[in-house]
Amino acid sequence: MILYIFRRILHMIPILFGVTLLIFTLYTYFGEDPARIALGAHATPAKLDALRKTWGLDQPFLVQYGRFLKEIVTMDFGRSFVNNQKLSDMFKEGALVSLAVTAPPFILGTLLNIAVAMLVVWYRGSFFENFMSVIFTGAMSISYLVYVMFFQYFFAYKLDLFPISGYFPGWLALSYLALPWVIQMVVMLGPDVRLYRTIFLEEVKSDYVRTARAKGLTEGRVMFKHVLKNAMIPVITYTVIEVPFLIIGAFVVERFFGIPGIGDLLVSSVTSGDFPVIKGLTVSIAIAYALFNLLTDVLYAAADPRVKLS
Repeated sequence: MILYIFRRILHMIPILFGVTLLIFTLYTYFGEDPARIALGAHATPAKLDALRKTWGLDQPFLVQYGRFLKEIVTMDFGRSFVNNQKLSDMFKEGALVSLAVTAPPFILGTLLNIAVAMLVVWYRGSFFENFMSVIFTGAMSISYLVYVMFFQYFFAYKLDLFPISGYFPGWLALSYLALPWVIQMVVMLGPDVRLYRTIFLEEVKSDYVRTARAKGLTEGRVMFKHVLKNAMIPVITYTVIEVPFLIIGAFVVERFFGIPGIGDLLVSSVTSGDFPVIKGLTVSIAIAYALFNLLTDVLYAAADPRVKLS
């Protein structure tokens, strides 16, 4: 296992190197000039040149890229062009808020959706399965934005059950996070249950399930001991790959509810042209995605001994 992980890490290095080079090239040659964004369209050439020199944007490409690689290795991406705040502090604060927004509904929603999918498969071929399939398909057809606007208007504004927007640290944050949690769990319900239902139905048709039934095992034991266990690989794949995106939060939810998470920070940085923030977040997401891909492969072996680490 240790050798396998080491080998996978070696494979990740050129991939991440290529990703960083692509990101830096795109933002350097195809993005807006950060100095012009900061000073405005009517800034004089002298002021633009002075600011570019201050930020190191006048250096050759390889020098700037080398400095960017050093920032990645040290995880110190410098300071924001907009407010001069240290990026590591901004990322830490935003990531904690985004995890508070997305992690609880993700964990609870995943467990709930697996349970609902198992229930639907239990009653496969019945009116209940057909009815639930129609409901979930309809739920998937509704835009995320519609859910946010409806829940915010009806439950927060009309019924006054939740705050409309805002965020405060500490236990008081729960009142502001409750409605975003509900929205995210509702949005997850349709696509997740349909996916898990398809996975479980494939397992139900397998030979080992027929053998288990022929041995006299109850339907509950077959479903929960055999079907659920053997369906864990695609479930793990789908679930673990989603984890890195919890850090960037739910863009729409954070923007609509005024929650200062990573998603809100990224949108604000794109709007203001804050180049260091955009670079740092993009690379951090890429690294997190690669690491959780590695974690997925390792979990395969734990979930299914038939998987060979080669």
